[in-house]
Amino acid sequence: MKLLRVGTAGRERPALLDADGVLRDLSGLVPDVDGALLADEGALGRVRDAAEGGELPVLDPVGLRIGAPVARIGKVVCIGLNYHDHARETGARPPAEPVVFFKAADTVVGPNDTVLVPRGSTRTDWEVELAVVVGRTARYLESAEDGLAHVAGYAVAHDVSEREFQMDRGGTWDKGKNCETFNPLGPWLVTADEVPDPQALALRLWVNGELKQDGTTAEQIFPVGEVVRYVSQFMVLYPGDVINTGTPAGVAFGRPEPKPYLRAGDVVELEIDGLGRQRQELGQA
Repeated sequence: MKLLRVGTAGRERPALLDADGVLRDLSGLVPDVDGALLADEGALGRVRDAAEGGELPVLDPVGLRIGAPVARIGKVVCIGLNYHDHARETGARPPAEPVVFFKAADTVVGPNDTVLVPRGSTRTDWEVELAVVVGRTARYLESAEDGLAHVAGYAVAHDVSEREFQMDRGGTWDKGKNCETFNPLGPWLVTADEVPDPQALALRLWVNGELKQDGTTAEQIFPVGEVVRYVSQFMVLYPGDVINTGTPAGVAFGRPEPKPYLRAGDVVELEIDGLGRQRQELGQA
């Protein structure tokens, strides 16, 4: 299933994109798309049955904003330097263990919402990423297979980053990762049953129509199941939590000088096969 949330910011309603590409209203069946729904197999089964039976009301998508596909996200866990080609382009040694950092849940916005270049920024960068949405509480998982079994679904994420704040302002990466609007998510949450192999997904990103990233999750150093297993050794993952699993080569930081960092007015478009497409126009904070 392709689950999503539509409407003005803060007033989104749950919806579903059916097999024919028709937008359907879920608000009469479930209160929202959130961790509670994703952990409830019975409720998900009712949604699936209603979708297959053509029982859900049709929504007119014209002029309807798409929000982030998951409400009330508890935490956004991020994995850095998780693609062989991205590590090579940045001159970094592939990590022996996953590099873990966080984004605050309030950085999450809709897939087509404006992304704000922070005040004083000269090095705002793009990163297309596969996002994993947790469906079952995970603690101390024992295998990568168990990690995959705890995944509710997948989505497109844009891990926007400010490289000066991240690398040159002291401390950890968090300063360059938590600026307002720095995690567009969606358009859909695609349930795990529709993604048989998360290591066989193509990711692409364009800036002002120019292709910048063209990668595949096959390049991941730590695959999805292992990432979930690993993270569960250090924290409890709850239904509705999100894990951004890293970006392939092609970011501005990895390019020759002068590096083409983002500016207000730029347009970024990104997609992952089967998971949908995002479009953001950059504004100024």
